[in-house]
Amino acid sequence: MSNINLFKEVIATIQYLPWAINLVWQSAHRWTIAWLTLIILQGLLPIVNIYLTRDLVNHLVPVSKNNFNNDSLQSILILVIALGIILILSQTLQGLMDWVRTSQSDLVQDRINDLIHQKASELDLSFYDDPNYYDCLERAKVDAISRPVTLLENLSSLLQSSITLVAMSGILIPFGIWVPLALLVSTLPALYITFYYNYRRHQWQMTVTTRQRRSRYYENILTKRENVTETRIFNLSSHFREVYQNLRQRLRNEQLQLIRNQAFADLAAGTLSITVTGIVMAIMVWRALQAQISLGDLTLLYQAFNQGQSLIKNLLSNTGKIYFNSLFIENLKEFLNLTPILKETANSYPIPIPIKDSIQFENIRFRYPHSSRWALDGFDLTIKVEQVVAIVGTNGAGKSTLMKLLCRFYDPTEGNIFIDNHNLKDLQIESLQQIITVLFQEPVRYNEPAVDNIAYGDWDNHPSFSRIEEAAQVSGADKVIARLPQGYQEVLGKWLGTADLSVGEWQKIALARAFLRQSEIVLLDEPTSAMDSWAEAEWMSRFRELVAGRTAIMITHRFTTAMQADQIYVMDCGKIVESGTHQQLLSLGGLYAQSWKQQMKDVNL
Repeated sequence: MSNINLFKEVIATIQYLPWAINLVWQSAHRWTIAWLTLIILQGLLPIVNIYLTRDLVNHLVPVSKNNFNNDSLQSILILVIALGIILILSQTLQGLMDWVRTSQSDLVQDRINDLIHQKASELDLSFYDDPNYYDCLERAKVDAISRPVTLLENLSSLLQSSITLVAMSGILIPFGIWVPLALLVSTLPALYITFYYNYRRHQWQMTVTTRQRRSRYYENILTKRENVTETRIFNLSSHFREVYQNLRQRLRNEQLQLIRNQAFADLAAGTLSITVTGIVMAIMVWRALQAQISLGDLTLLYQAFNQGQSLIKNLLSNTGKIYFNSLFIENLKEFLNLTPILKETANSYPIPIPIKDSIQFENIRFRYPHSSRWALDGFDLTIKVEQVVAIVGTNGAGKSTLMKLLCRFYDPTEGNIFIDNHNLKDLQIESLQQIITVLFQEPVRYNEPAVDNIAYGDWDNHPSFSRIEEAAQVSGADKVIARLPQGYQEVLGKWLGTADLSVGEWQKIALARAFLRQSEIVLLDEPTSAMDSWAEAEWMSRFRELVAGRTAIMITHRFTTAMQADQIYVMDCGKIVESGTHQQLLSLGGLYAQSWKQQMKDVNL
C-alpha cells in the first residue's frame, strides 16, 4: 500500500471516531463527564510532580554543602509532603478512574448489544440465508462489540498523554526549540509503522472471518450436548479435533507472521529513536558541565525528556490503537446500516379483521436467496375462511415455504398473496403477523420456566394463568408439566435447568404456545411428527374443537393427520397437483393414493 493510500485510509477510518464518541456519550454521559475530568487531573499531576522535584533538588544542593538554615529545612519538608500528597492523589485518581471506566464500559457494551439485537430482529429471513450476513454479524458481535469501550480507553490514555506532553513541551522549549522537535522527528517512522501494520492486521481479520466462524462451529460440535451422542458413537471426536486444530494453526501462523514483520520494523524505528535521544542527552550533559544549567534544571530536563519520550511512545501506541479500533467500528456500522428488504410504504395499512372470505395464492413463484431452484413454481391455492386444510407432499415440495410467505417472512419472486383481496405487500407486517399463530417444524426450546414457554405465544397481552393452563390442556402439555417437580415454574432444558424433555414433549409445549394466541389463522408445520400414535390420536380427537372458528393450515407427512382436514392439497415440484377430501383423493388413484398405500403398508409391516 502506498503512503498516499494509507493516509487516505487513515482519514477515512478516523471519521468513525465521532460516531463512536457519540455512542459512548448517549450510553453513559454522566460517567463520561467524570471520565473526562479525571483525565485532565491525571494529565496535569506529572507536571506538578516534575516542578516539585526540581525545587526539591535546588533546595537540597545548599544542604549538601552544609549551607542551610531553618527556612531551607522548612521548605524541604513542605516539598516532601507535597510530593507525598501528589503520590497519594495519583493513586486515588487511578482508583476512581478504574471505577468510572468499568461503570461506563458496562453501559456502553450493553447499549451496543441492544443495537445488535434490535437490528438482528428487524432484518428479513433472507439475510439468514446469506453466509455473508453471518460474517458481517460475526464481525459486529465478536470483533466490534468491545471496540467502542477499548477506543474510549485509548482516547483516555491519548488525552492524558497529550495534556502531559503539551506541558512537558513547555518545560523543554527553554532549553532550545530543537529539543521537542528532535523528539517529534524521531517518532515519525514509528508512527508510520503503527498505522501500516494496524491496517494490515485489520485486513487480515476481514479475510479470516469465515475461517474463525468455522473453527467455532467445530468447537460447538465437540462441546454442545446435542452433538455429543452422535460424535461419540461414530468416533468422530478425534476427526473434528484435528480439523479444529489445523484451522487454528493456520490462523495462528498467519498472525505470527504479521507480528514478526512488525517486530523487525519496530526495531529499526526504535534504533533511530534511541540514537536521537542519546545525542540530545549528550548535549544537555555537556551544557550542565559548562554550568549553563543548574543541577535542578538538569534533573528537570532529564525527567521531562525521559517522560516525554515515554509519553510520545504512549501517544503513538494509542493513536495506532485508535486507528485499529476505528477499523472495527466500521464493521459495527456496516452491520447496523443493514436495512430490511421487506419494507412497508407510507400507504401500508393494518389488515381488516375479522377475515371474512379467503386466503388466495395467485401464480406464486419463489426461490430462496442464493438458490437457483424454484421452491414454488406456479402455485395457486384458495382457502376459504374457517376452513381446515392439509398440505401434503414429499420433502422439498415447497410446503413449508408457502407458510413463510403467508407470514411474510419473504415476498414471492413472482405472483401475489391476498387475504380478503388485500395484497400482503400493502399491509403492515406487524398487523398481519398478529392474526397468525404458527407451530414451526423446529420450534424454539426456550430454557425458561414452563409457564413462560407457553406464555410467549401471547406475551404482549400478558395472558392469565388460567389461559396458559387451558392451552396446556389442549395440547397435552399439561401431563408433561404435571410430572415436573416444580410444575409450571420448572425451568425447561439442560442449559439453565434440569428438566430434559423428549422431542415429543417439547412439541406439546410448542403446540400450547401456538394455541394460546387467539389468532384467526393457525399454521401447523408437522404438528404430530414427534408424537407417538397414542398421543397423536388423543390430540387429533380434540383438534377440530381447537380450531373452531379459525382458518387452519396443516403441513404434514402423516396422512392420518391430513384426514382430519376439510380439504387436502397434494404438492409436488412447487405446485398443487391434486386436491380433494381423503376419500376423493384415494378414488383418484394418484400420488396421494400411492403414498397412502405405502404408509399403510409400512404400518401393517
